[in-house]
Amino acid sequence: MEPKQPKKMLTLNILEILKKYTDEDHKLSQEDIIEHLEKDYGMKADRKAVKRNLMNLIESGYDIECVEKERMNHGQKEMVCTEWYFNHDFTDSELRLLIDDLLFSKYIPRSQCKELIEKLEGLSSKYFRSKVKHIQTLPKTTLNNKELFRTIEVLNEAITEQKQVEFFYEYYDISERKMKPRQNEEGIDRRYIINPYQIVMTNGRYYLMGTYDTFDNISHYRLDRISQIKLRGIHAKPRNEIKDLGKSFDLSQYMAEHIYMFSDDSIRVKFRAARNIVTDIVDWFGVDVVFSNVTDAEVDVAVKVNQDAVFYWLMQYGPFVEVLEPLALRERVKTAVEEMAKKYSESS
Repeated sequence: MEPKQPKKMLTLNILEILKKYTDEDHKLSQEDIIEHLEKDYGMKADRKAVKRNLMNLIESGYDIECVEKERMNHGQKEMVCTEWYFNHDFTDSELRLLIDDLLFSKYIPRSQCKELIEKLEGLSSKYFRSKVKHIQTLPKTTLNNKELFRTIEVLNEAITEQKQVEFFYEYYDISERKMKPRQNEEGIDRRYIINPYQIVMTNGRYYLMGTYDTFDNISHYRLDRISQIKLRGIHAKPRNEIKDLGKSFDLSQYMAEHIYMFSDDSIRVKFRAARNIVTDIVDWFGVDVVFSNVTDAEVDVAVKVNQDAVFYWLMQYGPFVEVLEPLALRERVKTAVEEMAKKYSESS
């Protein structure tokens, strides 16, 4: 039990009791609230005080509801509230979805992930906490960048104020078994100076879309590989001066064309695919893909997509697809498959 508290805390304590112990499936009577006040806060209150403070909370805009029941009072019927509960901002299923996303994220450090999950749990009643306490995170398989949240904050500020940023961009050094900044030709850690325009998320990763001052083509940078980011006092190149970010820029179309966030130009590709991967195709390329020559077994697919990205996608779905156009891509895939087959035969 907490130390005895002054009467002026009664309203806040009732609110905390409702948040902690109630939801749509778990309600408290006024007697229950009185018991919790004494048990949790060492505070005594009568039914009239509790009812008055409950109504004050509702009038103040708190989403508190009750179950109305009919009773007789001196021969007259009246409606009274007998069970009270707090309507939390998130349902349990919504919170579970957010927590699952955190648990399976590839970019959030484990310690910060745990803190975020605890905060999300606090947005519901104690009964939700008991449902998720058994959840375990996946084994650690990726390197986490503890600067991620600061990187996001700085980039949000830079994009809003249209300012440049500078940062190191890291890679995994095999010999030292750790992440290190990329270096220039002189062997000095290279600082990237970028005009930032957009943060996007794809394939479970956050990316920055930006440009160098001397180029107009868009580059992509994984946020979990950015370190020691700084906001510069120099204005970024205006977005409307970037060819690919003009008024006609469509982010959803851009993301569909850059499924692996490669930065090269997009090309028109046509391939034949097994009917049973059509859903996968739509997942990757969006609903604007063009299907033709549909049979029970196969379908021709036409997409506009980044050429390096589609090459790796085709290699991933190799047994189910055949490149039709362009011929250069068809030959590239064929050569890669033959080389893989040769290496496999030599090693076996």
